[in-house]
Amino acid sequence: MKHKNIMVVGTSSGAGKSITVTGLCRAFFKDGYTVAPFKSQNMALNSYITKDGHEMGRAQALQAMACEIDAHYSMNPILLKPTGDRRIQVIVNGKSIGNMGGFEYGEYKGELKKEILEAYSGIKNNYDICVVEGAGSPVELNMKHDDIVNMGLAEMVDAPVILVADIDRGGVFASIYGTIELMDPDEKKRVKGVIVNKFRGNVDILRPGLKKIEELTGVPILGVMPYFELDIEDEDGVTEKFNKIKDKKGQINISVIKLKHISNFTDIDALMVNKDVNINYVTSFHEIGDEDLIIIPGSKNTIDDLKDIKEKGIAQEIIKASRKGTPIIGVCGGFQILGQKVLDPYGIEGDIKELPGLGLLDMETVMEREKLTKQYSGTLLGKVGLLEGLGSISINGYEIHQGVTTGNEVSITEDERFVAVAKENIIGTYLHGIFDNLEFTDFILNKIREKKGLEAKNSEISFDEYRLKELDKLEKIFRDNVDMKAIYKILEEN
Repeated sequence: MKHKNIMVVGTSSGAGKSITVTGLCRAFFKDGYTVAPFKSQNMALNSYITKDGHEMGRAQALQAMACEIDAHYSMNPILLKPTGDRRIQVIVNGKSIGNMGGFEYGEYKGELKKEILEAYSGIKNNYDICVVEGAGSPVELNMKHDDIVNMGLAEMVDAPVILVADIDRGGVFASIYGTIELMDPDEKKRVKGVIVNKFRGNVDILRPGLKKIEELTGVPILGVMPYFELDIEDEDGVTEKFNKIKDKKGQINISVIKLKHISNFTDIDALMVNKDVNINYVTSFHEIGDEDLIIIPGSKNTIDDLKDIKEKGIAQEIIKASRKGTPIIGVCGGFQILGQKVLDPYGIEGDIKELPGLGLLDMETVMEREKLTKQYSGTLLGKVGLLEGLGSISINGYEIHQGVTTGNEVSITEDERFVAVAKENIIGTYLHGIFDNLEFTDFILNKIREKKGLEAKNSEISFDEYRLKELDKLEKIFRDNVDMKAIYKILEEN
């Protein structure tokens, strides 16, 4: 098959571009094609480390999983990670090139077109279909002149475009019409269809409006996606998970500290598969005190987040909970926060050069100029503290951290690296994806169940298997509500 592509843009951030791309990837793959996702530039704090140690957006890694291929940095050649104080870390082809201010990056990004086209060329040469994703809105008038991620990218890779609109937030017809009308004539010609997303109700009630917007724009409606629940990773802080998980009823209550610069919160998703687990994202010290486990997740700016939770009184409540014996697990930035202090001699994260940690682990972290990015496979020695009785198990995950942590705690990995330590009721680890390891997670949750007089349980399937089931669920919903024949026709006509 000659290589084909199709691009998905949205009327706004959070309209449903990523989930639409994921659905298309899964459907094309199930139809027998080799497929890959592509997003030239992604701004997100949820990132992923490939097998060869390159960093990329987590959303594109998930889309690669939907295609059942290994994620590669060429699927997201530019990743921007906000660091605070109006600065972003710029990652090109999987490696950080440093921090920039918004104006500085705006001046620089034109030089990245070559990198984008080279990355796309690799996909074009190796896959039947590429599903391209835009970012934000395609008609930000102040940025159209040097666009490298929306309609400018569509022109660069010569892709037909599908526009996704979110009906749940209201004003869907105005947003569709306004988006298309603000496009240049050549851009309008690329728009081959519209998908209305997150509809609650009977589609028949919507049909007169859909017909009218087709007449006004000359662009067909390809489908109306219903509002539905799906347990797959979200791209970033736009996620609704921070709000809706509190309503879940469970016998095990877990408090996750919602840091200002929370990153890789997808680490928590594997815990949600357990029906008796309730997750509460904590933003106030009042919310801490009656949980069975506290998790301090990853952070893009550990020092600023540490300062913030101290000022909010959250840090003191975590210390109180630890003294009562509440299990506490810190992941990456959360691991660093658990130590005696965090130092930033080179100003990697800002102006604060040193800040005391929570003091729950006898360790300290120094922010270094070079970032460590690698996948990890090893053996966990579950012999102390919360892990006493677990024995030796295999664990997998990935590391993304600027800080180097040293101290007097004992490593609990066979290679004796400070990738994980345990002390009494505290665990600190650099491993993103730690809860994806079934034996580890089942053991921790069963310790809590035992303490509460509940029956022990073991997970029936791995999180990877669960994710594929959810992706198949997405594919079915997509096929039931979107005209795939029309989408294939768009592919063939391009």
